[in-house]
Amino acid sequence: MKLPLSTRDLPLRIVTGAFVLNSGLEKRGADEEAAQGLHGMAAGTYPFLKDMEPATFARLLSTAEITLGTVLLLPVVPSRIAGAGLTAFGAGLFGLYLRTPGMRRPNSLRPTEQGLPLSKDAWLLGAGLSLLLGSDTDRGATRRRGRGLRCPSITGRG
Repeated sequence: MKLPLSTRDLPLRIVTGAFVLNSGLEKRGADEEAAQGLHGMAAGTYPFLKDMEPATFARLLSTAEITLGTVLLLPVVPSRIAGAGLTAFGAGLFGLYLRTPGMRRPNSLRPTEQGLPLSKDAWLLGAGLSLLLGSDTDRGATRRRGRGLRCPSITGRG
């Protein structure tokens, strides 16, 4: 059985999958104070979340992280699909970093002391994009490989 991923995707998927899965499991059953902290930061950046109850937000975030972590760890899920999920999740976290006041130095992408932990989540966005782009490269390389060399000076064919 051929798996729908390249072996070079495995380290990236295992590391990010384990990290995201653990994060989701840690948030499962968050107390009211933790739920309010998670919700407050997210709602400050993404206003459409303001009407959601903090406990509901924490539960949904935990479920989403557990699901994404599992998808990344399951080798039967194509890397392109796993990468799309990780890219969306990483983009949301990077958006928090970019939009939350006090996370960046003035007129810069460089983090402040408070923004350093959140800025580190940019690696998830990069990993997701790598899974997406790597999938495209693999498919094109397979197509080209079957055509053989076409240069007459190398192959002696005209």
